[in-house]
This record gives sequence, structure tokens and C-alpha cells, in this order.
Amino acid sequence: MQATAIDLRPLDQSHLQSALALSRQAGWPHRLEEWQMLHDLSHGLVAIENEKVVGTIFVTPYGDEIATINMVIVDESMRGRGIGRRIMQAALDIVGTRECRLVATADGLPLYESLGFRKTGEIVQYQGTLRTCIAPSTVEWATKADLEEIIALDRIAYPADRSQLIRALFSAGRLAVLREAGTLRGYAAWRPFGRGELCGPVVAETASAAEDLLSFLFTARPGVFMRVDTGVETGLAAFLLEHGLVHVGGGISMRRTPSANPSPVPSVHTFALASQALG
Repeated sequence: MQATAIDLRPLDQSHLQSALALSRQAGWPHRLEEWQMLHDLSHGLVAIENEKVVGTIFVTPYGDEIATINMVIVDESMRGRGIGRRIMQAALDIVGTRECRLVATADGLPLYESLGFRKTGEIVQYQGTLRTCIAPSTVEWATKADLEEIIALDRIAYPADRSQLIRALFSAGRLAVLREAGTLRGYAAWRPFGRGELCGPVVAETASAAEDLLSFLFTARPGVFMRVDTGVETGLAAFLLEHGLVHVGGGISMRRTPSANPSPVPSVHTFALASQALG
């Protein structure tokens, strides 16, 4: 039987429930609230066959510098028909001249490499029920008055404007800040996510400072099912294991059209992601 035509359309509110069903089919833990946040921050596309959503993708722009591509899902019954490549090409048109980042599964790696993406690292996902820990005195909850300072610090660690993301995280959960002698040295975000809750991003000068931020968040949520997405190079593995989180998966971080000029080494670093979708 001849295949019917596939249309690409902007992803709007009417598609979110169908998109949620696709992510559940893929075994992803996202709730409707996560889809809503991505929708609010991103440009989305859906692949439609006979008025049914059979594929999704988001482009989340961070100013004019960087965009992430995420939530690339094709209905399992529709795979092998080139839908993934088609929605990726359409998403790259939206990305334009920005550097593009994504976290790939092993299955998606050949497609992304064929489109010019190159591996830059490995993201590991830790999750589990939190054990009790002690909160450091240098960390406290952030207030709305701290947001501009947090955004400025984040811009040092992540070379693009993530102000909309940070404000969305502040609304969806809570932010914590680490100060030394009155100076902001790091921040971390907490919010409900998937099967439980998620900590990230975590931005700090050192792994020790990142652990202090996480300890503060963990202390506030004893016994909760928590998730942290971190790079293998951050050195947080032992700390996360100690606090009840185990390595359950991850992905391959990739970039396309990176800047020709190397960036200076930042004074603060990203130790955990907002999520694999958001970076």
C-alpha cells in the first residue's frame, strides 16, 4: 500500500497531548509540564499523517549564538520513511547561523553525523532516592532580586543568553545560590520533572562548590526520587553515588558549526544540565 503524505506543521498547544504520548512510547519520563516548558521556550515542529502526530522536534534558541535541538521523536510504526531526517533539516533551517547543540542517543548518532554534528563529550544520567545529607552554610535560596546576577554568572559558563530559561526554571521550581564574601560564586536549579524531581543546571567554579550546591538542594528534598544529568568529565560521579543516585543512562553531546575561534576558559563551569533537552 502506498504511503500517505507527511506534512510538517508548527507545534502548538493542540499537539502537546499527542507529543506526550510519543515520548511515553519512546520510554521517556517527560510529563505534560515539561512539554509545556519546552513549547514556551522553543520553536516546535510536528510531522502529521492523516491528522495524527507521528513526529516531533524542538529548536530552543539562546539568543543569536546557540540553539539546542531536542525532543526528536518519530512514532515507532513510522520509522524508516525518512521522517527523522526531514524534521531535522527543517529544524536546522530554524537554527540558521547559530551553533547547534544536542544530546544524541546511539540510534540517532548516524543521522546527526551525516548532518554535520560532531561528538564533543558524554552526558551521564544519575537518578535514585536521595539519602540525607548536610546543607552547607554558604548556600541559600535565591530570590527574584538575584535573577540578574544569576543570569550574568550563567553567561560566563554558557556562551549564550539563557535568561528566558533561567526565569522559567525560577517559576517552575527554585534556585539556590552560593556566595562567598558577598560575591555570587555559583547557582543551581531544582524543579519537578518526570518520575520525581531534577537538579540542574549547576554552575560553579569548582566541583567542590557544585557539590555544596547539590547538597543544599538534596537536604531540602530527603527521600525524593531525584535526577541529575552531568558530563563524565565533571567528577561528580562519586558524590552522586554517595547520595543514592545511580548511573542509569545518558547520551552523546554533539555540536554543529562551532565557532572557528576557541573560547577563553571560563571562570565558572556547568556541572549539571537543565536537562538533556535544554543543555
